[in-house]
Amino acid sequence: MTLLLGKTEEELINIAGTLGEPAYRGRQLYQAIYDRRIFDFEAMSELPASLRTRLHGAVSVTQTVVNRIFHSNDGTRRYLLGLGDGREAEAVFMPEERRDTICISCQVGCAVGCTFCMTAQLGLKRNMTAGEIISQVLLVLNDVYGAGIKPPHGTNLVFMGMGESFLNYDEVMTSIRIMADENGVSIAPRRITVSTSGIVPRIRDFARESIRPHLAISLSGTTDEQRTAIMPINRKYPLEELMQACREFPLEERERLTFEYVMLAGINDSLADAKRLVRLLNGIRAKVNLIPHNPAPELACQASSMEQILSFQKILVERDLPSFIRRPRGQDISAACGQLAARQSAGAL
Repeated sequence: MTLLLGKTEEELINIAGTLGEPAYRGRQLYQAIYDRRIFDFEAMSELPASLRTRLHGAVSVTQTVVNRIFHSNDGTRRYLLGLGDGREAEAVFMPEERRDTICISCQVGCAVGCTFCMTAQLGLKRNMTAGEIISQVLLVLNDVYGAGIKPPHGTNLVFMGMGESFLNYDEVMTSIRIMADENGVSIAPRRITVSTSGIVPRIRDFARESIRPHLAISLSGTTDEQRTAIMPINRKYPLEELMQACREFPLEERERLTFEYVMLAGINDSLADAKRLVRLLNGIRAKVNLIPHNPAPELACQASSMEQILSFQKILVERDLPSFIRRPRGQDISAACGQLAARQSAGAL
């Protein structure tokens, strides 16, 4: 069956045309799905009953469903989502006073193999489609606020869930263009961040996109030997090549590249590492997010102490490199950074 979620406005106009309907019916369908977040054709009252009946028999909006929701003491929600083929992915909703953030996945599992990440333990099962990527956002917003109800404040999206964004580049970019469309989901590109472990050719492609969100680089190492040990992708795209792509990346006037640095005790958290990090990012308009490692029994890495993280940060700040310590969210429901692994049972939390 044809799935409508992930289709552009032009594609929905064409689908309406195959059903003998004028173009404006396709535009109405587009706005109902993306702007009002309606998945049930019967609730699309602007469409004639005859068209709603034909849509029921010919197409479906999405096959993604919410299998389970885990609620954290800090307000974070982790969503276990069932996809049409029985696979599962995860998304996380993090409320703030002035904004909400939704962390979304782009692959089922991940092929990159970072040693500090639970998703890596799954390996790569498959890429997610643009429609499946978008479905996470719409289903989460509908759960939190209700279908058709606008959030009271801004929504930020971060592609930092399961998977490597730039190994599913085309579907990720298709989803971004639809979500950024003012006639659709209408989330401005400046509110979207795409994270990559450093797929250099796609970083260069991303730099040329006409609709381009912010870019975050998962770095977590200051030498090739160190980074390769915890992020095997560094063998293919070593630091010199990655940093060159970052230096060439075009930035808006007040924009910075974000570098994510997971703090791992005895591995990458020494004061010498902090000094090397400053040198490594020299010449790049950058900011650094220091991420306390979120341990799990399956992961060998240990978390740096907060004292060590603060000492590390002090060196960066003293050398005029903006640095922030990311506050862990949803640790009690395995929703924190690096913990997503589509574990279904409550006993796996």
